[in-house]
Amino acid sequence: MEACQCSSDAGFETCEVRFEAVGNHICPTNGKQGKLVGTQTVKAMLSLPLTEVQSSQYYFCKEADCPTVYYNISGQTFTEIQLREHVYQKNPDNGSVHVCYCFQHSTDSIRAEMTMSGITTITETITAGIQAGQCACDVRNPQGSFCLGNVNKLVKNLQVEQ
Repeated sequence: MEACQCSSDAGFETCEVRFEAVGNHICPTNGKQGKLVGTQTVKAMLSLPLTEVQSSQYYFCKEADCPTVYYNISGQTFTEIQLREHVYQKNPDNGSVHVCYCFQHSTDSIRAEMTMSGITTITETITAGIQAGQCACDVRNPQGSFCLGNVNKLVKNLQVEQ
């Protein structure tokens, strides 16, 4: 947690909120605050030559109604068309888009498990994968961080549907 000056016991959510508050880097397309994302994530997600990536900090725009996925303070933007994968936050109603990129879970796969068994074990499966060192959310997830928040929210919404 040193990067944002949060104490080590502050927790990921606190640190993330504190880190975002440090800068006022808004998306040039929709004017909303984005989330700092590692350059390695941007490089891994792009389907363009990496010469397109500037030596700059990039931010992730999670808004579904905005075509921009990544941007920097110089005004450079990358849209979903320029990425290797679809972004869950940009396509929340597309059941085939991954919500968990490391273990390739989608809304459809989670819904199918819930329909078949009445429950889902996705949180436990992802947690076990993380503990086994099989997770690479910082690179494979377009938002550059763990997917469990997105997964838990999706599961709650799917449970309401049942």
